[in-house]
Amino acid sequence: MKHINKINSEGFAIIDHVYNETEIEKLISIIESVTKNKAEKTTFRKSEDLFAIRQFHKEIPEALEYIFNPNLKNIIKSNFGENYFITKSIYFDKPEKSNWFVAYHQDLTISVDKKIDIENFENWTTKQNQFAVQPPKDILDKNFTIRIHIDKTTKDNGALKVINSSHSKGICRIENMDFKNEKETICEVEKGGIMIMKPLLFHASNKTTNNERRRVIHIEFSNQELPNGLDWSERTNL
Repeated sequence: MKHINKINSEGFAIIDHVYNETEIEKLISIIESVTKNKAEKTTFRKSEDLFAIRQFHKEIPEALEYIFNPNLKNIIKSNFGENYFITKSIYFDKPEKSNWFVAYHQDLTISVDKKIDIENFENWTTKQNQFAVQPPKDILDKNFTIRIHIDKTTKDNGALKVINSSHSKGICRIENMDFKNEKETICEVEKGGIMIMKPLLFHASNKTTNNERRRVIHIEFSNQELPNGLDWSERTNL
């Protein structure tokens, strides 16, 4: 399953049928059974428009056995090679009547275990006792994200919109993009499919308009060691 040429040129790829119905139902069952008992945790965020679990792979490690099925393992190995590990994960549950939307942006930060003064590591923030920082561009260039779709995702329930090949422009501000000369794609994904994307790809999502739920597991990967004793705070080897 070679998609790396499209990922490198366009910044993303969509692959359907990575998970069968049984695997998806098992994931849903695991998530629902855990969230019933942990609704007050700081890593859980709940509102009318969104339910999210940060550090998903650490909060619900039981799910990893089903997430990393032979299909996904083969996709990672055949497109990116060996030695990749999880650096961050989030579970999103966008309800049927959600007004939650996200404007165009790049994923510029990584989660790390401490704050250290290191050249070219900028824009430090802290949220829920976790540090985030914008690393040098070459680190972001080599990372990738996989979004696992538990529900069918269409333009009507918040499918990601992307600016094709925008990752190749480097780190830039959205107001400097010339939209008249850019190609926008709405990334519709079947239930049980995945989307692979590069962090610097500009992406956004709209409000839900069709009363259909959208659940996604977002996992970020790297194979890079950080300098000066800095480490990925959510690092989990595959």
